[in-house]
Amino acid sequence: MLDKSPHIDMRSLYDGFDAPIAALDCGAKCAPHNPSGKPFCCDICHAVPAAYHQEWSFLQPRTDLWHEWRGDECTLELDDPAELRAETPDHMLLLACLGPAHCQRQYRALSCRQFPFFPYVSSSLEFLGLAYEWEFENTCWVISNLAVVSQTYRQQFIRTYDRLFDLWLEEFNSYIALSEDMRDHFVERRRRIPLLHRNGGDYLISPKSERMQRVPPERLPKFGPYR
Repeated sequence: MLDKSPHIDMRSLYDGFDAPIAALDCGAKCAPHNPSGKPFCCDICHAVPAAYHQEWSFLQPRTDLWHEWRGDECTLELDDPAELRAETPDHMLLLACLGPAHCQRQYRALSCRQFPFFPYVSSSLEFLGLAYEWEFENTCWVISNLAVVSQTYRQQFIRTYDRLFDLWLEEFNSYIALSEDMRDHFVERRRRIPLLHRNGGDYLISPKSERMQRVPPERLPKFGPYR
């Protein structure tokens, strides 16, 4: 299918979203809980990164860090590769990298830079801030320690997606849908959604009424081995 995405200056986008997520190495916090010894976000058996087609075109001639995901690179039983590819938006493709020991930080894909977060969009179509990928609650240490996420990272995240959404309505729509999925998931579990708001505060959102309560970060929930 023809890629109808707008032209994006990937180098500029990367340069504007290069802050580490925290002042410490969060990968060292979760890796001991992964049998592979790798941070979960850098382990293809747990997280398969996706990139925009033009992002892949930018990366290919500049680095050997990435290759197109084959679907046979993990010894664990994962989701069906054909199904995972079918769920990948037309304007994106799945990638695999050489692993955390060979990371070239300047060539991290946007999906790596944002992990474990995504832009949360309310039902009134407001991009409110950072929510997390809830399927990683029991594996990602950061999700249980949201207070460590730096304000610099938060600000760069917001600016990056403000910029993308100004250019690309389709991408905004995809996060509208993901945010709706999150509300449905949390309604079923009678839980509130943690949000790192664009105003710098931390909130819990009712997934049904969308009422927000500002809370100190130590009141945000913890999961799995990080309780």
